[in-house]
Amino acid sequence: MIRIDAVWLAAEPLDMRAGTDTALARVVQVFGSAKPHHAYLFSNRRANRMKVLVHDGIGIWLCARRLHQGRFLWANTALGAQMALSREQLDALVLGLPWQRLGNGGAITMA
Repeated sequence: MIRIDAVWLAAEPLDMRAGTDTALARVVQVFGSAKPHHAYLFSNRRANRMKVLVHDGIGIWLCARRLHQGRFLWANTALGAQMALSREQLDALVLGLPWQRLGNGGAITMA
């Protein structure tokens, strides 16, 4: 199992043709560095595909997820180029649920 201590979401879309090196370069550009045990999430413009880059302390993992129907509920660029997510928010995002409403402790709040 890959240990993930923090999850970061990039608001700007990423070309899903990007490989590990291109995704890593985008992480450094947007977040400043790729920190060990941190996951960095990117979507395409249509928000029906997602790539996740994880630095496990030794190497880099890059995985992709594609929705055949619907879209991921992605962050608004007006909120900034990046934002931190909790583990619960990550789980909801991957399932296509409204993760923005999940606050601390799983409380539902107004965005």
